[in-house]
Amino acid sequence: EKAAAGGAAPEEEEEEEEMVVDPFTVSGKIDYEKLITTFGSQRISEELLARMERLLLPGKKLHRFLRRGIFFSHRDVDKICEQLEKKRPFYLYTGRGPSSAAMHLGHLVPFMMTQWLQDAFGVPLVVQMTDDEKFLWKGKYDEATGDFDLDYYRQLTRENAKDIIACGFQKERTFIFSDCDYVGTLYPNILKIQKSVTYSQAKGAFGFDGASNIGQSAFPAVQAAPSFASSFPIPLANFYQSSSSSSLSGTRRGEELLGNAPCLIPCAIDQDPYFRVTRDVAHKLAPRSHPLSGKPALIHSKFFPPLSGALGKMSSSTAANGGTPAAIFLTDSPADIERTIKTHAFSGGRETAKLQREKGADLDKDVSFQWLTFFLDDDDELDNIKQQYGSGSGHYWNTAAVKAKLVAVLQDIVHQHQLRRNAIDDAQLDEWLQIRPLDPPEHRD
Repeated sequence: EKAAAGGAAPEEEEEEEEMVVDPFTVSGKIDYEKLITTFGSQRISEELLARMERLLLPGKKLHRFLRRGIFFSHRDVDKICEQLEKKRPFYLYTGRGPSSAAMHLGHLVPFMMTQWLQDAFGVPLVVQMTDDEKFLWKGKYDEATGDFDLDYYRQLTRENAKDIIACGFQKERTFIFSDCDYVGTLYPNILKIQKSVTYSQAKGAFGFDGASNIGQSAFPAVQAAPSFASSFPIPLANFYQSSSSSSLSGTRRGEELLGNAPCLIPCAIDQDPYFRVTRDVAHKLAPRSHPLSGKPALIHSKFFPPLSGALGKMSSSTAANGGTPAAIFLTDSPADIERTIKTHAFSGGRETAKLQREKGADLDKDVSFQWLTFFLDDDDELDNIKQQYGSGSGHYWNTAAVKAKLVAVLQDIVHQHQLRRNAIDDAQLDEWLQIRPLDPPEHRD
């Protein structure tokens, strides 16, 4: 009798692949403590979590990603808390590189966290759609037509933006922009960043070589620019509207005030190198009165594991041999989800029912359990599954029961997302993409 399905964990350990984590590659067994040391960030402590919880708007509670250590590392979130304690707000910045029409569950993780941050603290958000980046790395020239496929990535921006909107953001406090459309406003800050970073620094941080096109070498400055509030003179024009210091009126005083607005960036930790370089030169792009010396604060997530096991991260472009599905996509049907999880989600369960009853599952290797830690909101229910599956007892003693629970959770998440996305037409999307003043941050008494 089998206790596991979808690839049972072998009794003997295979030789581990070396960990590689950078903005372009994530592979091997991820050692998050080592990443904190290597990148020079800080672990999110229980004390910092308690401080954040005290600063939430009434009726809000810490997100499960924070409660469970899925967002585990940070840079200067303590200073963001200090600003909130002084009744001074911040703004959020996140983004998406539109490389496929259908986003997958792994793509949702930073947006779910960002949506919670916006809701829990009542702050504005800017979302950068890097159609330029994806074109520079993946675009092609067609000899037959005599043209590039840039418009393909611009169209993907629109499709992916609908998925982002469907995550539940506040329209009145959210500006989504395409780099191709908004680059003119960003350009003064892009130039200042480019002037401040040497090619040697960029090469060291991003691994550029002689085969890299010049657009790739210049792109990090484009991703860095939204870290500075001065890149959004219209969207963030009302940022200090409720502040007693001054109201923004387009004057030099108003520009200086806007330049002081601190930025918080939720992202997976592989994106940290972009912003380490940004933080190194940030003092040159912000007023000296900026509370973080111009530096953006960051809060880092762990990687969402692929179906095949705990190595690397989920990718829409990575599939196992024989065309095995690499991900659960937001376009999948309930039947697709059930088939994919039951057939392909790697199991930490033992090879026989007897061994499973005796030893329980290896939860660190079991993809279904790991995914439940991301998406099952009920802490008590998750703890119950952990205890039963890990000990080989109770209702969730085996892989089949855990996979069935995961299937139900994912089917509901994807179905609700599809309902929200299908309600967004092109005219509504254009409203989210319109350059306009956003509502100010929630007033704090």
